[in-house]
Amino acid sequence: MDFSHYEDTFTKEAAKMGYSSQNIERCLDYAEILLSNYVAVIYNSSHLAGLVGYKKEYLKKAALYTKFFYRDFEILKKNGEKRQISEPLPSLKEIQHWILKNILYKIPVSPFAKAYKPNVSLIENLKFHKNQPKVFTLDLENFFPSISIEYVEKVFFNLGYTKSVSDLLSKLCTRDGTLPQGAPTSPYLSNLIFEDADVAISEYCLKQKIRYTRYADDLSFSGDFDENELLEEVNEAVTKINLKINTSKTKLMTANQRQTVTGIVVNEKVQVVFHKRNELRQAMYYIQKFGIDEHREYKEIDQANYLEHLLGKINFVLQINPKDVEFMQYKSHLIDLKKKRDARNYKTEPLLV
Repeated sequence: MDFSHYEDTFTKEAAKMGYSSQNIERCLDYAEILLSNYVAVIYNSSHLAGLVGYKKEYLKKAALYTKFFYRDFEILKKNGEKRQISEPLPSLKEIQHWILKNILYKIPVSPFAKAYKPNVSLIENLKFHKNQPKVFTLDLENFFPSISIEYVEKVFFNLGYTKSVSDLLSKLCTRDGTLPQGAPTSPYLSNLIFEDADVAISEYCLKQKIRYTRYADDLSFSGDFDENELLEEVNEAVTKINLKINTSKTKLMTANQRQTVTGIVVNEKVQVVFHKRNELRQAMYYIQKFGIDEHREYKEIDQANYLEHLLGKINFVLQINPKDVEFMQYKSHLIDLKKKRDARNYKTEPLLV
């Protein structure tokens, strides 16, 4: 909203409510800073409650007793390890989505950050590293859990929010003092908090003519460079925000090796790694020859959404290579199977009388 329009509207409404001219002026000085940053104006907890549509008491409880507003579960990572997910309850998630839309998304992040940005695809993180003499990838340990509430509060405070509003917003976006893996606000907050490290790393890389991108906690570098010197620079930058490099996942790949960035091959042609594409080819061969039900029975696949799961994997291959005719045909075949299955299920549903 334009500040002059906000000023006129606020002054009229505040005068009706009996605000003094001094109080109105103080509020407008505060609002002007926030509006110059294109973020929502929030005066206090009562005002935030009205904006998000929940009672002030609910916001305070959600901020104080965070563990009661999340459900915990585990998912398997690609390497077989388990990842702890803390998903906020629907009401808190709705509040977090409001904060994301009306505050966080208004703040630009580093151009070197390629994840968690609206309308930016994975391919943005890959194209810079194609066909390079070296590809060097680093992984950060416990990325979200290592980002403390102090850094989150600083994001809001630096936008111009009062100390009390910044404190409340940061508590609504954290659990037990850190970013929860599962909250919709965590990914974008991590990008904002990593901004200083992105700046330091990118400045060094630009001087050394090194290509740099970051996809969440995966840092990728390519070109011709001294990887040990680069590692020291990155380590210094991330240590300043209490993050650590996972040394066991540091990988250097030369031109005569398979070079991957976030699991995607980037040598001469950007594509999903061979063994994953081959697994899909094998599954589709049996599905096309014997049928999907027979394939599931033979392979003892009891996953209820197996067809959708397979379609998602094929869509991912096509996201990386949209013109892959082979996988376009696989996708078409699965869509036909899905249509037939849905039509069959529709016919067998009992009619409501």
